[in-house]
Amino acid sequence: MKLPSIMRVFERGWLSSNNILFLGREQTALVDSGYLTHAPQTVALVSHALQGRPLDLLVNTHLHSDHCGGNATLQRTFSCRTLIPAAEADKVRAWDEDALSYKATGQQCERFGFDGTIAPGDTLTLGDLHWQALAAPGHDPHSLILYCPEERILISADALWENGFGVVFPELAGEPGFAEVRATLELIAGLDVKLVIPGHGAPFTDVDKALATAFSRIDYFEADPVRNAQNAIKVLLKFLLLERQDIPLPQVEPLLSGLPLVHETNRRYLNKSVAELAEWAVAQLVRAGAAEVACDRLMNKN
Repeated sequence: MKLPSIMRVFERGWLSSNNILFLGREQTALVDSGYLTHAPQTVALVSHALQGRPLDLLVNTHLHSDHCGGNATLQRTFSCRTLIPAAEADKVRAWDEDALSYKATGQQCERFGFDGTIAPGDTLTLGDLHWQALAAPGHDPHSLILYCPEERILISADALWENGFGVVFPELAGEPGFAEVRATLELIAGLDVKLVIPGHGAPFTDVDKALATAFSRIDYFEADPVRNAQNAIKVLLKFLLLERQDIPLPQVEPLLSGLPLVHETNRRYLNKSVAELAEWAVAQLVRAGAAEVACDRLMNKN
């Protein structure tokens, strides 16, 4: 299935979320802005596609750093209006980096402002099309997905990927998340969707297969929550590695121990010493082909 002519998808690497650009007759808009370190690249991609037009609107599906890290740079460059999930408004006004998860995960996000909010049930006009904002808790309690019934397109953020979904972060802190993931998947299953644009990875059309994979994965995590915790530790280390590209092995332990979310996850689920946790996480990334060890350094592999 082809995208409508007024839409562009910039598929990014796993450090940054995909960006979806809308070239409407009266308004241009971008959904999600990627990670901070890629903000200049995001501006270049958007500017090239706009061909001299302004960027009028920026929308965030949720406020994890890989989805909103480019906000401030885009705002400075284009003076665009910005809409964020309504439940996050007070955290952004106060710039509470603990509540926004940036300190807990050790990730960067330059402070940004916003002009308005979106909530479940709202309808947005993006690219001359009407999009329904739907609640998609699980990966993030306040995440939204955007659905266009007319074109049968779903912007799924991290609620549904072709091969799964994002880390179930609430469970790591002892908050409910698995049931919310399942409810979100059931919501998506009830929509008439022909094309999914995920937060990471290429757009896909085999929605039934993706949902089957996702339901199987949430079954796997619910059967033993330690599996979600282990996955989270691997993802957090991989994110650090993506940002740095290589990490001296002696630095892996202090890097992990400096992340509050790693400390809480380990305390609640894994009960390893920090040294054991670092050794385990490195071995897991190497086994998965996501990293290699050379010259006493952990090296990124794509």
